[in-house]
Amino acid sequence: MILVTGGLGMIGAHTARALADLGHRVVVTTHRRTEVPSFLAGRVTVEPLDVTDRDAFLALAARHDVGDIVHLAGGIPGEDPLDFFRTDTTGLLNALEVARVRRVRRFAVAGSLGVYAGRPESRWHEELALPAADLPHPIVAFKKAVEPLTTQGLRGSGVQPVVLRIGSIWGPLMDPESPFNHIPPYISAVLRGESPPPPHAGDGGDSCYAPDAGRAIALLTTARALPHTTYNVSSGRPFTNRDLAEAVRAIVPGPPLDLLPGRSGGPGDNPFLDIARLTRDTGFEPAFDLVKAVADYVAWRASNPR
Repeated sequence: MILVTGGLGMIGAHTARALADLGHRVVVTTHRRTEVPSFLAGRVTVEPLDVTDRDAFLALAARHDVGDIVHLAGGIPGEDPLDFFRTDTTGLLNALEVARVRRVRRFAVAGSLGVYAGRPESRWHEELALPAADLPHPIVAFKKAVEPLTTQGLRGSGVQPVVLRIGSIWGPLMDPESPFNHIPPYISAVLRGESPPPPHAGDGGDSCYAPDAGRAIALLTTARALPHTTYNVSSGRPFTNRDLAEAVRAIVPGPPLDLLPGRSGGPGDNPFLDIARLTRDTGFEPAFDLVKAVADYVAWRASNPR
């Protein structure tokens, strides 16, 4: 059985779906969400779990004879960042303890492309040294700490750690007005018949449609062998807002969408994640280009609020 914590969130649900598509038995945990997306209904086991509850976590893993863990559960910082750090660190440490006690084969954990902040390159790959940079958000700070905590926490256990440096993911189940990714709000405005605020045409960079991200994580979780500990998870295809506007209008006809000229930060390239290692070690290739992703998302939103 493969355990996916946070399995009713956007990335978790699509990961669970991909694992089920590959023929694996999956148990997903949820803390606050109760609605199971239609594409998971009847296909996975859903268990309520607060990952900060060590004993409940251990009991659930024993009850389901868990053999692999994908730890995606996480919170959103409030006014006190220490509360966020305390909660998410406790959840991570409990997940690592479960992995060690259960002697699972593989422990995959959510990291972030934000760990590359400060690198001057536009193509970010796993061999780049992580700079000591001023990080843009508490979530990024925690995700950067996740990497050594996970690798050191599993050292000598026989459990293989897999750090998932997850890119800018969007798609079904994301908040349509998300402050973390501008693509769903942009499409939502168009679907309401409104003109979204014009972004800079040249801004963009990393983007990956959620079903592709879930499939990449599923392949990394189930691969027979992995020669590396750290993997970028994204599409490997940079985009610009001009591309986005053209893709939206290809699916939702209407007058051209307004764009501001150039990039908001001036001339240059937008950084994105290189996925050559992911592709080489798992065979992953994204199934969705931007037009296909917009078309799928618009179809999904026709029957779903998020």
